Amino acid sequence: MQTYAVIVAGGAGKRMGSVLPKQFLLLKNKPVLYYTINAFLQAVPGIHVIIVLPEDHLELGKEIVDGFFDEQQIQLTVGGETRFHSVQNGLKLISEESIIFVHDGVRCLVSTELIQRCYTTALETGSAVPAIECRDSVRMLTEDGNDPVDRTKLRLVQTPQTFHSKILLPAFAIDYKERFTDEANVVEAFGLKVTLVQGEEANIKITNPVDMLIAENILEK
Repeated sequence: MQTYAVIVAGGAGKRMGSVLPKQFLLLKNKPVLYYTINAFLQAVPGIHVIIVLPEDHLELGKEIVDGFFDEQQIQLTVGGETRFHSVQNGLKLISEESIIFVHDGVRCLVSTELIQRCYTTALETGSAVPAIECRDSVRMLTEDGNDPVDRTKLRLVQTPQTFHSKILLPAFAIDYKERFTDEANVVEAFGLKVTLVQGEEANIKITNPVDMLIAENILEK
């Protein structure tokens, strides 16, 4: 069965305080996006990678592909107004039966083991959504103030969120809703349950400048 990775890298990176989107910032002399793409190419031989980028930065994405990878395995497409629309644009390039990973372009430390774990689970159950335990105390805001939440029943969701094409492609044909913050939300709105798999603490999403320092430290180790 064919495999695809839709890497969503359409963000502007405003919280980084940089003119250049965070997926293009250099991490140990290579763009953040390089590490993300390379992780999937190494984990799943023969995988096809679809990179969803801001229209203004398609050329930068092409430079990364041309400089580091076999361009026959990688396609570029333009992002949309929201994450949902960006993923939707990437999925338009897939028509064959396949296992599809959807991954944040700035989760550049995703491991081969996690990618393969998601793949195996998605083959068995149709879906695989990595998540980790919540270590912090959590409170929910209410009309009267706030209430504690049992953190043992909470999970922090990561990517790659992985699905069989027979699930993901029709799910993304439904109308957009504001609550669609990830692919699991969309699939559940389509009427299906998702399977959680154990994620990884190191699979961080680069959002703020301190995350770049953490990522560099992890890469060095």
